[in-house]
Amino acid sequence: MKNQIVILFLAVISATSFAQTAAKRTKEFNLENKVAIQGYDPVAYFTQKKAVKGKSAFTSTYEGVIYNFSSQANKDAFLKNPISYEPQYGGWCAYAMGANGEKVEVDPETFKIVDGKLNLYYNAYFNNTLKSWNKDEVNLKKKADANWKKFIN
Repeated sequence: MKNQIVILFLAVISATSFAQTAAKRTKEFNLENKVAIQGYDPVAYFTQKKAVKGKSAFTSTYEGVIYNFSSQANKDAFLKNPISYEPQYGGWCAYAMGANGEKVEVDPETFKIVDGKLNLYYNAYFNNTLKSWNKDEVNLKKKADANWKKFIN
């Protein structure tokens, strides 16, 4: 009986934690119609080294955040290890997160893989923040990591 109570208690705690995590993530992530990266395939950035628009036929939800994929193979790769493919800083501009701790929209086609993680950048109106990021990447990354923790903790 004690084992059943402990198992039930752990199940309730786990479900409650997941619900809080999912709600927090959907609140803090850069989502357009509940979809991350404006529907671009997060795996393609790594495997094809370019931004590829995902298809609604290949979707998956990870901790409350919906992702589109360009193929079933990419969806399967994501499901095996979602943390490897998720964009840094909830999909907000890495430069703005580092420079000012702000959530700024991105151009999904302006990206860089940094330490094995997908970073996205604002690129509009003659302002490509990837260029600014590249000038001081080490310091901006440290600041962005610290600033993002303020949003998700």
